Amino acid sequence: MASVQDICTSAAINLLSALAFLLAFAFLRLQPINDRVYFPKWYKKGIRASPKSSGPLMKKFVNLDCRTYLKFWTWMPAALRMPEPELIDHAGLDSAVYVRIYLLGLKIFVPIAMLAFAVLVPVNWTGNTLDNVKDLTFSDIDKLSISNVAPGSTRFVTHIIMAYVVTFWTCYILYKEYQIVTNKRLQFLASENRRPDQFSVLVRNVPPDPDESVSEHVEHFFCVNHPDTYLTHQVVYNANKLASLVENKKSLHNWRTYYQTRYERNPKMRPTTKTGLWGLWGKTVDAIDYYTDEIEKIIQEESVEREKVMSDPKAIVPAAFVSFKSRWGAAVCAQTQQSSNPTIWLTEWAPEPRDVYWDNLAIPYVELAVKRLLMAVAMFFLTFFFMIPIAFVQSLASIDGIVKVFPFLKALIQKEKVKSVVQGFLPGIVLKIFLLLLPSILMTMSKIEGLTSLSSLDRRSAGKYHFFLLVNVFFGSLITGAAFQQLKTFLNQSPSEIPITVGVAIPMKATFFITYIMVDGWAGIAAEILRLVPLIMFHLKNTFLVKTEQDREQAMDAGCINFPSSEPRIQLYFLLGLVYSVVTPLILPFIIVFFAFSYVVFRHQIINVYDQKYESGAAFWPAVHRRVIIGLVISQFLLLGLLSTKRIAKATPFLIALPVLTIWFHRFCKGRFESAFVKFPLQDTMVKDTLERATEPNLNLKAYLQDAYLHPVFKSFDIERLGVAVDEEENNPLVSTKRSSRRSSSKTASGGITPQIVLE
Repeated sequence: MASVQDICTSAAINLLSALAFLLAFAFLRLQPINDRVYFPKWYKKGIRASPKSSGPLMKKFVNLDCRTYLKFWTWMPAALRMPEPELIDHAGLDSAVYVRIYLLGLKIFVPIAMLAFAVLVPVNWTGNTLDNVKDLTFSDIDKLSISNVAPGSTRFVTHIIMAYVVTFWTCYILYKEYQIVTNKRLQFLASENRRPDQFSVLVRNVPPDPDESVSEHVEHFFCVNHPDTYLTHQVVYNANKLASLVENKKSLHNWRTYYQTRYERNPKMRPTTKTGLWGLWGKTVDAIDYYTDEIEKIIQEESVEREKVMSDPKAIVPAAFVSFKSRWGAAVCAQTQQSSNPTIWLTEWAPEPRDVYWDNLAIPYVELAVKRLLMAVAMFFLTFFFMIPIAFVQSLASIDGIVKVFPFLKALIQKEKVKSVVQGFLPGIVLKIFLLLLPSILMTMSKIEGLTSLSSLDRRSAGKYHFFLLVNVFFGSLITGAAFQQLKTFLNQSPSEIPITVGVAIPMKATFFITYIMVDGWAGIAAEILRLVPLIMFHLKNTFLVKTEQDREQAMDAGCINFPSSEPRIQLYFLLGLVYSVVTPLILPFIIVFFAFSYVVFRHQIINVYDQKYESGAAFWPAVHRRVIIGLVISQFLLLGLLSTKRIAKATPFLIALPVLTIWFHRFCKGRFESAFVKFPLQDTMVKDTLERATEPNLNLKAYLQDAYLHPVFKSFDIERLGVAVDEEENNPLVSTKRSSRRSSSKTASGGITPQIVLE
């Protein structure tokens, strides 16, 4: 168990690490050669250009102005200076609302910490209970926790009142923030420029028809059922293999460019490579000629595959992007059921074109249900088996556990300095390492489930990661850690006394979580701003692959907010703060430092670095709100269970009311705000349409939407054969179809012919 000295050692290590990262960043960002690494967003906007300087050649690579180094800290106030409306215009609503999550943490925990240190810490410190408990491992830090209050003491009234204060304050801040974000979303959507997704819906599970192709069937259906608003459509092609060939060709081009650059620098020696896997074995050949031949081969394969996709009806999947003459028409279609059979003609708002995940549009609807079931089972086993490394990490949190696992290290770790490093730093860093690959695994599982947009993939992966952190990192660390630390006591006491020992031991895990916060939330965030991997990769590409200014633009890796892993990590800190605010308030300053530091760092990154892959209009906020509520409810039940071991059963009815009130509050907020994140009001669409018709009466919307949802691999080719737009037939009520049974006519009383549509 970590003592005060261990915590101080960990704090010193992580503070020094964070300071080293920040100083390295402050130095590297000032160098002209790194300008595209630390300010790529401005380059992509065309506002910033490569630094130009006259004089010594060195000035093109190194900043020789000593005065700029004296202001290395100016990036912090600069990150806070940009007003939020300007930030939304600059980076988008998703980015602006994301940093508000850190602001939400500060709004919740700063007042709670001040109150807890003024009230709870003195109450806990003067309890003097742990000194009287035999065979219990504890440190001076634990004397500040609820464990130091004697069972049955009236002091617990303070903790119960504090639990109510935490609940009501958290709910109040959540409500105000939900209201603010909802208003910002509605304002953003109302003021947003015209985009293809505002006029389009994604139609899936188009039923097969023996007489019509998918394109004809889609056209016929929407001409009949949306005759006044339907404009055009784009069927979806299964071009996954073609996309793979395009990516392979790009990789081969990069290798050829690399070897050509080498040859230009040393013309006396032609570069060679081996034809085997990764160029490590096989026949040795001329590298430039080899990759030139490989590119020619893949161009031929690409041409054949493209012709196959364009001509084969089986390459068209039962899905389409359908566009309408107005936003109002798209909203009506996206938010209504199209058929009496709820499993066909499924419509939803189309993602914006850059948000579409094309690989999953080709997955049949029935296959989706099977894949989601398999991924749910896989998620269960992944969560279950990951308990093994979690238990291993918890064994490192106590000296006895380390000696039991690694007995040959006993003499070394008994030394005071080594002991402080091991208990104060090692558990947090080992847990961080174990979690590195997890987000990639969860993203792969989400892709298998068949989600059709990058934003929905991010939200689904974030949900999985949050569940994993909740079960494994929080509950797993709590349970296995308590068992490891109090193993001797567990084995030598009667079964009736075990719940009391658990109730006392659980608050003591705060020391482990404090070390994890410092590793992940302090040093980890500082490492984020350094961007060491993008820095190295940019200079490697710039050295071997860049020949033109366009190549240099492509070499920049601006990155984006890693929502699937970063948002669940934030939720873990919310959970820890809510759980331990009443139990062990000492953890709160460490969490506040994380939120404040992260707010500044990510605001800087959003302004200068990140280039978001999509814009969802803060569609993730309901999930953020829900997960904070989950953390609040968990904290209430844990406090209820903890106090039940303290012989104050009369307090149970008072605490039972808290989760009931919290769940009611969540349902209220869900009904009050969530619809703004899943639906688009018809009133707002009509206002936007009317304004657009008045300001742009000659807008050719059909031309604007024609190729908006064409698969990216086709956009560089001649796409005339892929055109699927239909001529508007506003003056002709007859919808043409190949099915003779649907073409009929009847004579009117005057002898005229009136066309009719007969639906079977």
